[in-house]
Amino acid sequence: MRGCVIHGRRDLRVVELPVPRPGPGQALVAVRYGGVCGSDLHYWRHGGVGDFRLREPMVLGHEVVGTVVEYGPGAAGPSPGTEVAVHPATPCGVCPECAAGRRNVCRDTRYLGSAARFPHVQGGFAERVVVPAGQVRALPDGLELRRAALAEPLAVAVHAVRRAGEVAGRHVLVTGAGPIGCLVVAAAKAAGAAQVTVSDLLPEALEYGRIAGAGTVVRADDPDDAGWPGEVDVAVEASGVAAGLDTCLRRVRRGGVVVQLGMLPAGHSPFAGNLVVSREVELRGAFRFDGEFDEALALLGGVGVFDGLISAVVPVGEAESAFALAADRSRSCKVLLDFAASS
Repeated sequence: MRGCVIHGRRDLRVVELPVPRPGPGQALVAVRYGGVCGSDLHYWRHGGVGDFRLREPMVLGHEVVGTVVEYGPGAAGPSPGTEVAVHPATPCGVCPECAAGRRNVCRDTRYLGSAARFPHVQGGFAERVVVPAGQVRALPDGLELRRAALAEPLAVAVHAVRRAGEVAGRHVLVTGAGPIGCLVVAAAKAAGAAQVTVSDLLPEALEYGRIAGAGTVVRADDPDDAGWPGEVDVAVEASGVAAGLDTCLRRVRRGGVVVQLGMLPAGHSPFAGNLVVSREVELRGAFRFDGEFDEALALLGGVGVFDGLISAVVPVGEAESAFALAADRSRSCKVLLDFAASS
């Protein structure tokens, strides 16, 4: 079977891998689509993401959907042939964070396609993948696989909006109109936000922000400040750069909430930290998700804006070009790999 393996910076290879067999408690899934995530791009471009560095070859990918093939001994779930999405996280279940109901920050979690631990956790960009059976979710009626491939990043966005607290009737600013930022826009609208503003440097990205539901889009480098709204109630930083966090702190009202969602570069990041004190701004982190995965699947089944965020579907044999397209934000939002297409 074919799989996408990253060996180092700019060294992505589509290779033949052995077909796995499910062990006790596991499910074997035939992958149809895999979404190229920002973290996948970081591994490809830089050999790591944040503080997580590649130390061995690793199958990429954690945004995967497909069809159940079979189960290992003692495992059960949606019947073989059922279209499913795969929750990519396997929390340990015993650490203090898991015991406190915060499994998304489990200190010993396993996450598909992640170099956070060694040996690395191999990912889902392969024609077949084995996962714990409890992480397989049948798609809601009417949700087709292509749109369901957005479940994982949408769950990230839903979790970030939840971390902000009550957003119904409020003005939300999102800095960064990449795939995650656009999904935050959609999640905020679904949560009842009265107004959503999104900022970015690229006009093409801002158009995707409009598709996602933003009522106002702003060039982040607007020199005369004319396009910016007044103070906002909540700001979600989704660009992963310190300038975006600085913007959030300066634009949110006194006593407002800023959620840092984008993964900042390793090391120190300069931002207007004094505003956290003088304005009593609440700065909160948002990392991955837990039960929001199921909420994301339900949301995908009921809202139609998401199809417009999928820019391209590329055969897995052309993975290198798919990654290049996904990395070019002037040409794409979300790019999917198709593991059933020939190339």
